[in-house]
Amino acid sequence: MDAASPEGDAKSTEDLDPARRDAFAQALLHALAAHCPGSRAELKGSLARGTADAYSDIDLVWTVPDDRFDACVAAAGEVLEAVRPLDSLRTDPELQSSRERRLFFAAFRGLPLFWRVDLEIGAASVARPAGHDRAGLTADDDDWSRPASALANAVAATKAVLRGQPQTARGLLERGFRRIAAPDAVTGQWCADIGRLAEAAADREPGLRPLADRVLRLAGDHLAGADEEERGQGDGRGRRTGQG
Repeated sequence: MDAASPEGDAKSTEDLDPARRDAFAQALLHALAAHCPGSRAELKGSLARGTADAYSDIDLVWTVPDDRFDACVAAAGEVLEAVRPLDSLRTDPELQSSRERRLFFAAFRGLPLFWRVDLEIGAASVARPAGHDRAGLTADDDDWSRPASALANAVAATKAVLRGQPQTARGLLERGFRRIAAPDAVTGQWCADIGRLAEAAADREPGLRPLADRVLRLAGDHLAGADEEERGQGDGRGRRTGQG
């Protein structure tokens, strides 16, 4: 079934079947390559390495001819939207003026919040290997508003708890609270901690209320009753192998 079909839209946004994500990733790769003859679209990160788990996001690299770089950057949103409607599309501000490399962060309607798409567009003459992972970029590094960035941290923290990585989750939440100057402390009661961060972000930017509500549902669905002691060593539901 095509990832953008009506049947696909009818699925729960939190259906974490990896086959569904993999089919969607392949549809994105096909659309990117087809848009620009002579270009190459590939997986990178955990999907490329074969270490992805159900929570892993989708990392892509699109290598394009140098003389098509600007046109492909300009068309990226349209190409992605043709596969499935976008909820948001952001860019890495540090690369906004680069003529060699750009980085987009995309969230798609009807798909789990875990499955953000990170699309790197590179000019062929300076392209790095598809397996090269971007380093040092976190939810705080893109051009989202501070409250939106805090919500991204909340999603990443949920993923970390599910993977049995409590210290990572704690750090993400602490940075999220600092990001929006919220005087709060992380308690290790994960659902409550994530809920407070989501509510604080929505209070600071009311337009983010629909996204905050999705984050609240995400934590409630996956982490209800979980605390640091229960999740600290993993409980069989989290998986440690996937990265991304």
